[in-house]
Amino acid sequence: MKVDSFAEILGSDFYTGVPDSQLKALCNYLMDKYGISPEHHMIAANEGNCTALAAGYHLATGKVPVVYMQNSGEGNIINPVASLLNDKVYAIPVIFVVGWRGEPGVHDEPQHIYQGEVTLKLLEDMDIQAFVVDKDTTEDELRSKMEEYRKVLATGKDVAFVIRKGALTDAPSVKYSNDNKMLREEIIRHIVEVSGEDPIVSTTGKASRELFEIRTAKGQDHKYDFLTVGSMGHSSSIALGVALNKKDTRVWCIDGDGAVLMHMGAMAVIGSNKPTNLIHVVINNGAHETVGGMPTVASNINIVEIAKACGYPKAVSVSTYEELDAELKAAKAGNELTLIEVKCSIGAREDLGRPTTTALENKNAFIEYLKTV
Repeated sequence: MKVDSFAEILGSDFYTGVPDSQLKALCNYLMDKYGISPEHHMIAANEGNCTALAAGYHLATGKVPVVYMQNSGEGNIINPVASLLNDKVYAIPVIFVVGWRGEPGVHDEPQHIYQGEVTLKLLEDMDIQAFVVDKDTTEDELRSKMEEYRKVLATGKDVAFVIRKGALTDAPSVKYSNDNKMLREEIIRHIVEVSGEDPIVSTTGKASRELFEIRTAKGQDHKYDFLTVGSMGHSSSIALGVALNKKDTRVWCIDGDGAVLMHMGAMAVIGSNKPTNLIHVVINNGAHETVGGMPTVASNINIVEIAKACGYPKAVSVSTYEELDAELKAAKAGNELTLIEVKCSIGAREDLGRPTTTALENKNAFIEYLKTV
């Protein structure tokens, strides 16, 4: 189905969400039509955030908003759906558009498998009626379902369209870029050079994939790294848990701006605990690049000042490899909690692979290595 037809049938003039590769056609359509617009389209920090934002839109306008997200975000919407939107509470109608990663019978990455199995059940448990859109869904079928859903929405209940891979087509081409010069893969290579045999916890998406391939290319063991292939926004908390229990070991966290934004409260907890052995590197390209490149708000905020306000004793920002190397070496030699923001370009190798070890193998190797440090 053409994405513009899909949007026309939904009939909403306000969208908010967190980008998803399965919804890239919709994301590009929205960026091409609206860009980032307080009136029509906003990218939120996490899925619960955009659900609450949608609720505010409804309260102010009386109209029905659309919230889009990957199915991994269902966990983040459970609280606002159950205690804010539900018709037993405030009866706020929302249309959810959910990218179905890990659909049973469709090959996908390990972090999506269980989420894919429970996608429809979670919606059912939240009392959200769901309709699956696939490549064969016709406009007439969608219009008929939307007419049915309008009656449901009028009662203050929520509905969802679950989007299978390739169901939405004919998206406009949108180019995402910035003026930064450093490449993320090269940034990670510099971190690996300085960190040596220190354990690294890396964030969701291409950063972990690049770290894995760097180790392979260098002939190094993958035991040094915990690849947080799912759980976006939680790698810094995982690293904190490791650092607090391995006080004599330097622990590194390779994070991304979208992940930091998704659960920014983690920085306050890290700053409050001040582990002297934790180095938090935030690679900031101002984009959700792994799922297509749509912008985050990280280019408009001061991550360094936020970190300092959260209690990080040292926080710096770098934009050249020379600055990066100097700060990495200083952090390695130092003895204080440090955040290094690295300004990064948007882009990755076309032939970037994925880890060839399983998530369980990665965890077990990392645990065994931590026993030795």
